[in-house]
Amino acid sequence: MKTSSQHRVAAVIPCYQVTRHILGVLAGIGPEIDAVFCVDDHCPDGSGGLIEANCHDPRVRVLRHVENQGVGRATVTGYKAALAGGFEIILKIDGDGQMDPSQAPAFIAPIRAGACDYTKGNRFFHLESLRRMPRLRLIGNACLSLLTKLSSGYWTLFDPTNGYTAIHADVLRELPLDKIARRYFFESDMLFHLNVLGAVVVDIPMSAHYADEDSGVSVLAAIPDFALRNLRNFVRRFFFNYVLRDFNIATIQTVLGLILMGFGTVFGADNWVSHAAEGVAAPGGTIMLAALPLILGAQLLLAAVAYDIQSVPTRSLHPRLRR
Repeated sequence: MKTSSQHRVAAVIPCYQVTRHILGVLAGIGPEIDAVFCVDDHCPDGSGGLIEANCHDPRVRVLRHVENQGVGRATVTGYKAALAGGFEIILKIDGDGQMDPSQAPAFIAPIRAGACDYTKGNRFFHLESLRRMPRLRLIGNACLSLLTKLSSGYWTLFDPTNGYTAIHADVLRELPLDKIARRYFFESDMLFHLNVLGAVVVDIPMSAHYADEDSGVSVLAAIPDFALRNLRNFVRRFFFNYVLRDFNIATIQTVLGLILMGFGTVFGADNWVSHAAEGVAAPGGTIMLAALPLILGAQLLLAAVAYDIQSVPTRSLHPRLRR
Protein backbone atom coordinates (compact mmCIF):
# COMPACT_ATOMS: atom_id res chain seq x y z
CA MET A 1 0.00 0.00 0.00
CA LYS A 2 1.37 3.41 -0.98
CA THR A 3 2.11 5.94 1.72
CA SER A 4 0.76 9.46 1.55
CA SER A 5 4.17 10.84 0.60
CA GLN A 6 4.43 8.80 -2.58
CA HIS A 7 3.86 10.69 -5.83
CA ARG A 8 3.72 14.05 -4.06
CA VAL A 9 5.79 16.71 -5.79
CA ALA A 10 7.18 19.95 -4.39
CA ALA A 11 8.76 22.82 -6.27
CA VAL A 12 11.56 24.98 -4.88
CA ILE A 13 12.07 28.50 -6.28
CA PRO A 14 15.04 30.60 -5.08
CA CYS A 15 14.01 34.26 -5.18
CA TYR A 16 16.47 37.10 -5.57
CA GLN A 17 15.66 40.16 -7.69
CA VAL A 18 12.92 38.32 -9.57
CA THR A 19 9.98 40.63 -8.78
CA ARG A 20 9.34 41.28 -12.49
CA HIS A 21 8.82 37.59 -13.25
CA ILE A 22 8.02 35.56 -10.14
CA LEU A 23 4.25 36.06 -10.18
CA GLY A 24 4.11 34.89 -13.78
CA VAL A 25 6.23 31.84 -12.92
CA LEU A 26 3.92 30.95 -10.03
CA ALA A 27 0.83 31.42 -12.22
CA GLY A 28 2.25 28.92 -14.72
CA ILE A 29 2.81 26.10 -12.22
CA GLY A 30 0.49 23.21 -13.06
CA PRO A 31 -1.60 20.83 -10.94
CA GLU A 32 1.17 18.19 -10.92
CA ILE A 33 2.91 20.28 -8.23
CA ASP A 34 1.49 19.82 -4.71
CA ALA A 35 3.50 22.51 -2.91
CA VAL A 36 5.75 25.43 -3.83
CA PHE A 37 8.52 26.72 -1.56
CA CYS A 38 9.67 30.21 -2.55
CA VAL A 39 12.90 31.10 -0.77
CA ASP A 40 13.43 34.86 -0.39
CA ASP A 41 17.23 35.02 -0.23
CA HIS A 42 17.20 38.41 1.53
CA CYS A 43 16.01 39.91 -1.75
CA PRO A 44 16.48 43.72 -1.82
CA ASP A 45 13.32 44.02 -3.92
CA GLY A 46 11.20 42.14 -1.37
CA SER A 47 10.30 39.11 -3.49
CA GLY A 48 8.81 37.29 -0.51
CA GLY A 49 6.51 40.16 0.42
CA LEU A 50 5.40 40.54 -3.21
CA ILE A 51 4.47 36.88 -3.38
CA GLU A 52 2.54 36.95 -0.10
CA ALA A 53 0.64 40.07 -1.13
CA ASN A 54 -0.26 39.03 -4.67
CA CYS A 55 -0.19 35.23 -4.93
CA HIS A 56 -3.23 33.50 -3.45
CA ASP A 57 -2.32 29.96 -4.47
CA PRO A 58 -2.65 27.85 -1.29
CA ARG A 59 0.24 25.66 -2.42
CA VAL A 60 2.73 28.54 -2.19
CA ARG A 61 4.76 29.11 0.96
CA VAL A 62 7.45 31.77 1.44
CA LEU A 63 10.67 30.99 3.32
CA ARG A 64 13.11 33.77 4.21
CA HIS A 65 16.84 34.16 4.76
CA VAL A 66 17.89 36.92 7.15
CA GLU A 67 20.98 37.50 4.97
CA ASN A 68 21.83 36.70 1.37
CA GLN A 69 23.40 33.24 1.09
CA GLY A 70 23.37 32.55 -2.64
CA VAL A 71 21.19 30.54 -4.99
CA GLY A 72 22.69 27.24 -3.83
CA ARG A 73 21.94 27.83 -0.17
CA ALA A 74 18.45 29.11 -1.01
CA THR A 75 17.80 25.91 -2.94
CA VAL A 76 19.04 23.81 -0.03
CA THR A 77 16.66 25.67 2.31
CA GLY A 78 13.79 24.77 0.00
CA TYR A 79 15.04 21.18 -0.29
CA LYS A 80 15.07 20.76 3.48
CA ALA A 81 11.55 22.14 3.79
CA ALA A 82 10.32 19.75 1.09
CA LEU A 83 12.03 16.78 2.76
CA ALA A 84 10.45 17.73 6.08
CA GLY A 85 7.09 17.83 4.31
CA GLY A 86 7.49 14.24 3.09
CA PHE A 87 7.47 14.95 -0.65
CA GLU A 88 8.71 12.23 -2.99
CA ILE A 89 10.03 14.32 -5.90
CA ILE A 90 11.40 17.83 -5.57
CA LEU A 91 11.55 20.15 -8.55
CA LYS A 92 13.81 23.21 -8.64
CA ILE A 93 13.00 26.09 -10.96
CA ASP A 94 14.35 29.63 -11.19
CA GLY A 95 12.10 32.61 -10.63
CA ASP A 96 13.48 34.81 -13.43
CA GLY A 97 11.09 33.62 -16.12
CA GLN A 98 13.66 31.76 -18.23
CA MET A 99 12.12 28.37 -17.44
CA ASP A 100 8.64 27.29 -18.51
CA PRO A 101 6.80 25.72 -15.52
CA SER A 102 4.57 23.77 -17.91
CA GLN A 103 7.60 21.58 -18.77
CA ALA A 104 7.70 20.22 -15.21
CA PRO A 105 6.00 16.87 -16.06
CA ALA A 106 8.90 16.00 -18.38
CA PHE A 107 11.32 16.36 -15.46
CA ILE A 108 9.14 14.42 -13.03
CA ALA A 109 8.11 11.44 -15.19
CA PRO A 110 11.51 9.67 -15.57
CA ILE A 111 12.11 9.80 -11.81
CA ARG A 112 8.63 8.55 -11.02
CA ALA A 113 9.10 5.70 -13.51
CA GLY A 114 12.35 4.67 -11.79
CA ALA A 115 14.47 5.40 -14.87
CA CYS A 116 16.72 7.90 -13.08
CA ASP A 117 17.30 9.73 -9.81
CA TYR A 118 17.88 13.28 -11.03
CA THR A 119 16.81 15.18 -14.12
CA LYS A 120 18.18 18.47 -15.39
CA GLY A 121 17.38 20.74 -18.28
CA ASN A 122 19.42 20.94 -21.47
CA ARG A 123 18.96 24.11 -23.53
CA PHE A 124 21.39 22.86 -26.19
CA PHE A 125 19.21 20.08 -27.57
CA HIS A 126 17.00 22.14 -29.89
CA LEU A 127 18.74 24.11 -32.63
CA GLU A 128 16.15 26.88 -32.45
CA SER A 129 16.97 27.39 -28.78
CA LEU A 130 20.65 27.70 -29.68
CA ARG A 131 19.89 30.44 -32.19
CA ARG A 132 18.02 32.43 -29.53
CA MET A 133 20.73 32.02 -26.89
CA PRO A 134 23.16 34.96 -26.61
CA ARG A 135 26.42 34.03 -28.34
CA LEU A 136 28.69 34.70 -25.36
CA ARG A 137 26.44 32.63 -23.12
CA LEU A 138 26.49 29.82 -25.69
CA ILE A 139 30.31 29.75 -25.81
CA GLY A 140 30.63 30.02 -22.03
CA ASN A 141 28.18 27.21 -21.38
CA ALA A 142 29.96 24.97 -23.88
CA CYS A 143 33.25 25.51 -22.02
CA LEU A 144 31.64 24.91 -18.63
CA SER A 145 29.98 21.74 -19.94
CA LEU A 146 33.34 20.28 -20.96
CA LEU A 147 34.87 21.09 -17.58
CA THR A 148 31.92 19.61 -15.71
CA LYS A 149 31.97 16.39 -17.74
CA LEU A 150 35.51 15.80 -16.48
CA SER A 151 34.85 16.74 -12.87
CA SER A 152 31.45 15.09 -12.44
CA GLY A 153 31.95 11.94 -14.53
CA TYR A 154 28.62 12.42 -16.34
CA TRP A 155 30.02 12.45 -19.85
CA THR A 156 26.67 12.32 -21.65
CA LEU A 157 25.29 15.46 -19.98
CA PHE A 158 25.43 19.01 -21.22
CA ASP A 159 24.46 22.47 -19.95
CA PRO A 160 25.69 21.88 -16.36
CA THR A 161 24.69 25.34 -15.07
CA ASN A 162 21.04 24.74 -15.93
CA GLY A 163 18.95 25.25 -12.80
CA TYR A 164 15.80 23.44 -13.98
CA THR A 165 16.12 20.14 -12.11
CA ALA A 166 14.20 17.46 -10.26
CA ILE A 167 15.42 14.88 -7.74
CA HIS A 168 14.00 11.95 -5.81
CA ALA A 169 13.77 12.61 -2.08
CA ASP A 170 15.49 9.33 -1.15
CA VAL A 171 18.57 10.36 -3.11
CA LEU A 172 18.44 13.93 -1.83
CA ARG A 173 18.59 12.66 1.77
CA GLU A 174 21.90 10.93 0.99
CA LEU A 175 23.60 14.11 -0.21
CA PRO A 176 25.70 16.32 2.13
CA LEU A 177 23.50 19.35 1.48
CA ASP A 178 25.41 21.68 3.78
CA LYS A 179 28.67 20.94 1.93
CA ILE A 180 27.43 21.70 -1.59
CA ALA A 181 28.50 25.04 -3.12
CA ARG A 182 26.37 27.94 -1.93
CA ARG A 183 26.29 30.09 -5.03
CA TYR A 184 26.38 29.63 -8.79
CA PHE A 185 28.57 26.54 -8.75
CA PHE A 186 25.72 24.74 -6.99
CA GLU A 187 24.39 22.82 -10.02
CA SER A 188 27.85 21.62 -11.09
CA ASP A 189 28.72 20.65 -7.52
CA MET A 190 25.47 18.71 -7.27
CA LEU A 191 26.52 16.60 -10.25
CA PHE A 192 29.85 15.80 -8.58
CA HIS A 193 28.13 14.66 -5.37
CA LEU A 194 25.52 12.67 -7.31
CA ASN A 195 28.24 10.79 -9.20
CA VAL A 196 30.09 9.91 -6.01
CA LEU A 197 26.77 8.60 -4.71
CA GLY A 198 26.20 6.57 -7.89
CA ALA A 199 22.97 8.29 -8.95
CA VAL A 200 21.59 8.18 -12.49
CA VAL A 201 21.19 11.61 -14.09
CA VAL A 202 19.26 12.33 -17.29
CA ASP A 203 19.17 15.45 -19.47
CA ILE A 204 15.72 16.78 -20.37
CA PRO A 205 15.51 18.83 -23.59
CA MET A 206 13.96 22.21 -22.86
CA SER A 207 13.56 25.65 -24.32
CA ALA A 208 14.65 28.82 -22.56
CA HIS A 209 13.40 32.38 -22.70
CA TYR A 210 15.78 35.33 -22.84
CA ALA A 211 14.19 38.72 -22.33
CA ASP A 212 14.83 41.44 -19.74
CA GLU A 213 15.82 39.17 -16.86
CA ASP A 214 18.93 40.03 -14.86
CA SER A 215 21.76 37.53 -14.98
CA GLY A 216 23.43 37.20 -11.61
CA VAL A 217 26.64 35.88 -13.10
CA SER A 218 28.61 36.31 -16.32
CA VAL A 219 29.25 32.86 -17.75
CA LEU A 220 32.53 33.83 -19.42
CA ALA A 221 33.77 35.62 -16.30
CA ALA A 222 32.89 32.56 -14.24
CA ILE A 223 34.99 30.14 -16.30
CA PRO A 224 38.31 30.65 -14.40
CA ASP A 225 36.64 30.20 -11.01
CA PHE A 226 34.57 27.26 -12.25
CA ALA A 227 37.71 25.70 -13.78
CA LEU A 228 39.48 25.67 -10.41
CA ARG A 229 36.42 24.28 -8.65
CA ASN A 230 35.97 21.59 -11.29
CA LEU A 231 39.65 20.64 -11.01
CA ARG A 232 39.23 20.21 -7.27
CA ASN A 233 36.14 18.06 -7.78
CA PHE A 234 37.92 15.95 -10.39
CA VAL A 235 40.74 15.19 -7.94
CA ARG A 236 38.23 14.36 -5.22
CA ARG A 237 36.17 12.15 -7.52
CA PHE A 238 39.27 10.30 -8.73
CA PHE A 239 40.32 9.64 -5.14
CA PHE A 240 36.85 8.52 -4.03
CA ASN A 241 36.02 6.36 -7.07
CA TYR A 242 39.43 5.11 -8.22
CA VAL A 243 41.52 4.89 -5.05
CA LEU A 244 39.36 4.73 -1.94
CA ARG A 245 36.47 2.62 -3.25
CA ASP A 246 38.13 0.80 -6.10
CA PHE A 247 41.59 0.32 -7.55
CA ASN A 248 41.28 -0.68 -11.19
CA ILE A 249 42.94 -0.41 -14.59
CA ALA A 250 41.92 3.25 -14.95
CA THR A 251 43.77 4.06 -11.72
CA ILE A 252 46.98 2.58 -13.12
CA GLN A 253 46.47 4.21 -16.51
CA THR A 254 45.95 7.64 -14.96
CA VAL A 255 48.93 7.48 -12.61
CA LEU A 256 51.32 6.10 -15.25
CA GLY A 257 49.98 8.51 -17.86
CA LEU A 258 50.58 11.53 -15.64
CA ILE A 259 54.09 10.32 -14.71
CA LEU A 260 55.07 9.72 -18.34
CA MET A 261 53.65 13.01 -19.57
CA GLY A 262 55.28 14.87 -16.70
CA PHE A 263 58.66 13.29 -17.42
CA GLY A 264 58.40 13.93 -21.16
CA THR A 265 57.39 17.57 -20.62
CA VAL A 266 60.13 18.36 -18.08
CA PHE A 267 62.86 16.43 -19.91
CA GLY A 268 61.91 17.88 -23.28
CA ALA A 269 61.65 21.46 -22.01
CA ASP A 270 64.96 21.24 -20.17
CA ASN A 271 66.81 19.91 -23.21
CA TRP A 272 65.13 22.38 -25.55
CA VAL A 273 66.25 25.30 -23.37
CA SER A 274 69.82 24.00 -22.96
CA HIS A 275 70.31 23.22 -26.66
CA ALA A 276 68.74 26.50 -27.71
CA ALA A 277 71.14 28.37 -25.42
CA GLU A 278 74.06 26.57 -27.04
CA GLY A 279 72.71 27.22 -30.52
CA VAL A 280 72.79 23.54 -31.54
CA ALA A 281 70.07 21.10 -32.56
CA ALA A 282 69.06 18.43 -30.08
CA PRO A 283 70.08 14.85 -31.04
CA GLY A 284 67.38 12.62 -32.45
CA GLY A 285 67.64 10.26 -29.50
CA THR A 286 67.03 13.08 -27.05
CA ILE A 287 63.95 14.20 -29.01
CA MET A 288 62.55 10.67 -29.04
CA LEU A 289 63.25 10.25 -25.32
CA ALA A 290 61.02 13.26 -24.69
CA ALA A 291 58.39 12.46 -27.32
CA LEU A 292 57.76 8.79 -26.53
CA PRO A 293 56.73 9.34 -22.87
CA LEU A 294 54.41 12.14 -24.02
CA ILE A 295 52.76 9.90 -26.62
CA LEU A 296 52.46 6.90 -24.31
CA GLY A 297 51.20 9.07 -21.46
CA ALA A 298 48.55 10.66 -23.66
CA GLN A 299 47.37 7.21 -24.83
CA LEU A 300 47.12 5.96 -21.25
CA LEU A 301 45.12 9.02 -20.17
CA LEU A 302 42.75 8.64 -23.12
CA ALA A 303 42.25 4.99 -22.17
CA ALA A 304 41.45 6.07 -18.60
CA VAL A 305 38.91 8.59 -19.91
CA ALA A 306 37.30 5.86 -22.02
CA TYR A 307 37.00 3.67 -18.91
CA ASP A 308 35.47 6.58 -16.99
CA ILE A 309 32.92 7.18 -19.75
CA GLN A 310 31.89 3.52 -19.57
CA SER A 311 31.50 3.83 -15.80
CA VAL A 312 28.72 6.45 -15.82
CA PRO A 313 25.96 5.18 -13.46
CA THR A 314 23.10 3.50 -15.34
CA ARG A 315 21.12 1.77 -12.58
CA SER A 316 18.78 4.06 -10.62
CA LEU A 317 19.69 4.45 -6.98
CA HIS A 318 16.43 5.43 -5.30
CA PRO A 319 14.59 2.10 -5.80
CA ARG A 320 17.49 0.35 -4.03
CA LEU A 321 17.53 2.94 -1.24
CA ARG A 322 13.80 2.47 -0.70
CA ARG A 323 14.16 -1.32 -0.48
